[in-house]
Amino acid sequence: MPNENLRDFISELEKNGELLRIKNEVDWNLELSHIAKVNEEKTGPALLFENVKDYKGGKVFVGALSSTKRLAIAMNMPIETTQTQMARAWVDRCKTLIPPVYVATGAVKENIDIGDDVDLFKFPVPKFYERDGGRYIGTFATCITKDPETGWINLGTYRMQMLDKNTVGVMFIKGKHGDLHRKKYIGLNKPMQVAVVIGYDPLMFLASSTTISAGEDEYNYIGALRGSAVEVVKGEYVDLPIPANAEMVLEGELWPEELRAEGPFGEYTGYYSGVGTTPRHYINVKAVTYRNDMIFHSTTVGRPVTDTHMIQAMNRTATLWSDLEQMKVPGIQSVYVPPESSGRYMAVVSVKCMYPGHSDHVGNAVIATTTGSYGFKVIVVVDEDIPADDMGRVLWAMTTRMNPLRGCQIISRARSTPLDPSLPIGARDITSRIIMDCTIPYEWKEKPTNITLSEPVLEVVKEKWNEYGFKDAFSYKA
Repeated sequence: MPNENLRDFISELEKNGELLRIKNEVDWNLELSHIAKVNEEKTGPALLFENVKDYKGGKVFVGALSSTKRLAIAMNMPIETTQTQMARAWVDRCKTLIPPVYVATGAVKENIDIGDDVDLFKFPVPKFYERDGGRYIGTFATCITKDPETGWINLGTYRMQMLDKNTVGVMFIKGKHGDLHRKKYIGLNKPMQVAVVIGYDPLMFLASSTTISAGEDEYNYIGALRGSAVEVVKGEYVDLPIPANAEMVLEGELWPEELRAEGPFGEYTGYYSGVGTTPRHYINVKAVTYRNDMIFHSTTVGRPVTDTHMIQAMNRTATLWSDLEQMKVPGIQSVYVPPESSGRYMAVVSVKCMYPGHSDHVGNAVIATTTGSYGFKVIVVVDEDIPADDMGRVLWAMTTRMNPLRGCQIISRARSTPLDPSLPIGARDITSRIIMDCTIPYEWKEKPTNITLSEPVLEVVKEKWNEYGFKDAFSYKA
């Protein structure tokens, strides 16, 4: 059965030995995040902190998707499923979209704070790193906005800092869909309504943090991924669809040209995105709705690999693969965006080359896609015998099949992300790219010959494998 909400997901993690409940009192100020970060770097389980200092009964959940096993549970797939297999399932499931459905009410309405009763400091929001500008309430969060002209609903992921008891700063990156909506409100002389969802079926974050084309409603993709429509309710203050069983939702408004100081923040790249504070947009929170015994969902961000990187790698692998299929690029065998590349800066594509220049076609197609056009800097194209997610084999192809003079294309101007630490802080709109052709040229008459094992002898070895004294099952990739 698909997870209907965050609590279903946590229950499935516990059944599969992928959750640790921490009952000791833990300080929200740095201690919680440091425990979580050390645990992540040891590839430990998801953590549910049940005793947060100053917050009686407050719970914080972290590390939701920082392993492929937990990602598979979120995708309602067998726990041993690989990331590329999940991405392939994403592509197939999203060929039939399922829109959300409105219901009368839901668990998110169990508690309603409005107006002067709104106090964000009543929730156990962690402070992650010493140099952070404050406590970040929006890390594993989804921001809902609406196009005032077309009614297009967008679900996006943007960091959010608590500025005071009823205000959160938000980082809208240029060109992101929430920012496109914001710009349309400039000439209307009225604020943009915003809803921020914290704590839900993780598929919502998978969808809201990916690069789905403008005009598309991410709710439809969440429905497709889980195989059932998302149930939504109307907001108390905003006219936006809100997940009926979310743990917590902030409802408010954002004046499109008003700014307040925000940051700095330790980002998913493993670096701070700037020095000091920066003027950014902010949300005036008018209402907060939340469940009884609310679970605050968060992510440590920081250097790879955290659940942020696993999520970005997963959804960008899936959407890039889908984009290439829609472009009808032939011969694609597999696609992979490594989480170690911060889940966004590198893509590997395996292709069965069918004509001279086919590998160049693939590399250039990647950077022309909706997914590949933003932030990607390294594109690696390999032959069909190299699975895109087998980084050992990919490195082998990079060093034995690529001639840098022949195989590398440098693109001098491309759309960047303002979080790319390889660029100067004041000049991060534009980056460069490299396409690395690591295939054996199709047109070569005489090609290198791979060393292979004898199939008959391999069968003998397989049959006698445990007789040799090995305890594990036989496996070999040609």
